[in-house]
Amino acid sequence: MTATTDVSAPGAGAATTDSPPVVRFAQVNKTYRSVRAVADLDLTLYPGETVALLGPNGAGKSSTLDLLLGLRHPDSGRVEVFGTSPRQAIVRGRVGAMLQSGSLMRDVTVRELVGLACELHPKGHPVDEVLERAGIAEIASRTVNKLSGGQEQRVRFAFATAGASDLIVLDEPTTGMDVSSRQTFWGGMREQARQGRTILFATHYLEEADAVADRVIVLHRGRVLADGSSAEIKAMAGARRISFQLDGPLDETALRALPALTGIEISGRTVRMRSTDADATVHAVYGLGLYPQGLEVTGLGLEQAFLAITDAAGGTAPADEEPTR
Repeated sequence: MTATTDVSAPGAGAATTDSPPVVRFAQVNKTYRSVRAVADLDLTLYPGETVALLGPNGAGKSSTLDLLLGLRHPDSGRVEVFGTSPRQAIVRGRVGAMLQSGSLMRDVTVRELVGLACELHPKGHPVDEVLERAGIAEIASRTVNKLSGGQEQRVRFAFATAGASDLIVLDEPTTGMDVSSRQTFWGGMREQARQGRTILFATHYLEEADAVADRVIVLHRGRVLADGSSAEIKAMAGARRISFQLDGPLDETALRALPALTGIEISGRTVRMRSTDADATVHAVYGLGLYPQGLEVTGLGLEQAFLAITDAAGGTAPADEEPTR
């Protein structure tokens, strides 16, 4: 699966491959000690895409973002951003970034800190506009050391959007935010996408990826394991969910032997299954002489599909795969 056709997320601009790529990884490798964090990675992002980067802990997400932002250099292969090196693209103001690590200056006000970012950006926006967009205008006079974790995240978002960058890179952007702040944040990102910017974000909130991204990339052990729309990723898992209740005695052995089953959970009288052929599985349930009540057959959500795909690929990567920035 690839994102080579025009797609758009809710509120996003249309992606296109007609223009030169925004980001290109070509056979990129990065090793820390004896562990390969990024392995022969080929990846291309196009203008106007909103892309979610998913993967279990240690999959290579942070290392990939570090390479894209020029914070680290590949051992081999090539990383290009707008046809140049990451450093050149950043110096020209074409990239805005919001990282989950790194300290903010503590003894200055929010306005002073964001104002500095606007002044330093080659194509900086007015500070009041940036503060309003990030939802921190009401705390502009507060010193940074008085902020909550969610408020600090919104200040980092202000940094990422302090100027007219063409690519915005976000690493776990809504960590620490409450539900209302997360909704406000993604509203702002949709507006950025509508203006034609490319958005790349890594997240552990899979419901955000499902709702916001028009393209989902799953990394595993430093390689692309899956790449496509949210619907395509769900279909790739090749399974559906079946749930029902049973009266009378339960024969767990017979239930676990049903055809096409990839998982089963029995809790009291409630049975929940995953099946690659729901029709065959349900038919076999009736074939056992059982009469399921409240039968439901649904597709996997993105979270269940993600777990199925990564489990099939061998689970999580070594915990020390990605070093601290």
